[in-house]
Amino acid sequence: MNRFRALAVPAVAVALLAGCARGDGGTAGPAEPRPATGTARASVTAVPSPVGPEAGAVTTSGSTPPGTLLVADFGSDTVTFVDPARGAFASVEVGTAPYGLVVGADGRAWVATAEGVAVVDTRTRTRLALVPYLTATGPATTGEYRGGGMGIALSPDGRRVYVGVNVPGGNGTLEVIDTAALKVTGRVPVGRRPFDVDVSRDGSEVYATNHDSFDVTVVRADSLRTRRIEVAPYDTEGGLSSWLKPHYTAVRPADGRLLLPFEGERLVVVDPATGRSEVRRMTANTHQHGAAVTPDGTLLVVGTGPIDPSSDRGPSLTVRAPDGTERVFPLDGPHEDVAVSDDGRTAYVTGGFTRDGYADGLTVVDLTDGSARRLPAGVRPLGIAVL
Repeated sequence: MNRFRALAVPAVAVALLAGCARGDGGTAGPAEPRPATGTARASVTAVPSPVGPEAGAVTTSGSTPPGTLLVADFGSDTVTFVDPARGAFASVEVGTAPYGLVVGADGRAWVATAEGVAVVDTRTRTRLALVPYLTATGPATTGEYRGGGMGIALSPDGRRVYVGVNVPGGNGTLEVIDTAALKVTGRVPVGRRPFDVDVSRDGSEVYATNHDSFDVTVVRADSLRTRRIEVAPYDTEGGLSSWLKPHYTAVRPADGRLLLPFEGERLVVVDPATGRSEVRRMTANTHQHGAAVTPDGTLLVVGTGPIDPSSDRGPSLTVRAPDGTERVFPLDGPHEDVAVSDDGRTAYVTGGFTRDGYADGLTVVDLTDGSARRLPAGVRPLGIAVL
């Protein structure tokens, strides 16, 4: 089946309608304009935040209970703490338009914003520092194509954070942050718009999934040497105006293969050592974004909605067992990313979306029967973690 769908726009408009950012979907609409480029920030020292309501510190007192959800509010400058049963109860100011986040065993959250990586103590709900990027990303702006951090991951030993930095109009970079020193210690070029960043189980490699260049950049953690693996099961026809690009990657626990879902039709399984790919069939038939994998190898993929309403299905959550069997649960409206409870019985799907159709909340899905409920949580939330 030929699934190439480029947007039919004049050449001068391609840059403004370049497929989807972290959060386009099946509903076409005007994309937000790309911000202009600017000068680099010279300092890489941590910037402590003042403590108090004006800094977006805690809105309630007391320590944060286990099982709390943390979401990145792309429509605001905060992260929000969410009780899975009742909804949001506190927020912390972190920086402009936060995308991805990751939480370490020490309770610190690392949040990729347009300004830098914010460090949040999730136990006391305060921002500890902001680590600016070395990469020149232009002014801190909002919207689909804003510069700054996108995907983010933590090394298994907790010593390094890796963040994919978007450079509007060009290739991005992967920056490495020393988590003890709170400073950028290295950077390396990657592809265009690094939606997602993942780390191998042994910490030896980092994988930047680059949306607009149809590829994954494999980065050696010790030397920062890179290799490019093209991931384009529908080919690269259409370039920036194609919808059929990689978005998120999950690292399969059993063998370290990279799992990249496309369109609810194809799952690309990449061997990062050789660069070879295999394609497996998927069944949701919807444009797909966020992906997560559980320790037993179950893959969860967020479907954002149809590209072609005449043939594609609506938003959904795919739950794919290690043997390849799938259950597809419908969702009410576009969503972006997903996290799973520790017991593997509940999925939390963020309603944030950088195009029309986003919601200020989550959908909570019972993975035993597929029942779902909406939960108020944050402002256009994208990234999510279970504390």
